[in-house]
Amino acid sequence: MARPSSYPFELRKRAVRMVAEVRGDYPNQSAALKAVAQKLGIGSAETLRNWVKQDEVDSGRLPGTTTEESAQLKALKKENAELKRANDILKAAASFFAAELDRPHTRS
Repeated sequence: MARPSSYPFELRKRAVRMVAEVRGDYPNQSAALKAVAQKLGIGSAETLRNWVKQDEVDSGRLPGTTTEESAQLKALKKENAELKRANDILKAAASFFAAELDRPHTRS
């Protein structure tokens, strides 16, 4: 499970915008990424590369799972796990009560 980003959302958006703006000033994207990462104090150009790639996926320029789809998938997986736990509890309760019904009862 990925840990939450230590960089604010606004910084990430600004960094992605800056890469797009300065891309033409550098011979390749890697150089632009390194320059922007250094300028904004981002630990690694690879981190910035991931943000740029995710922005391209979110905007539809690249195929892949968008941020919104990832959040929905995560929520559905969590809900599925909760439902499985509830189902297991209900199965255990049903077998317990079924066993109670099978026991002979003595009347007083």
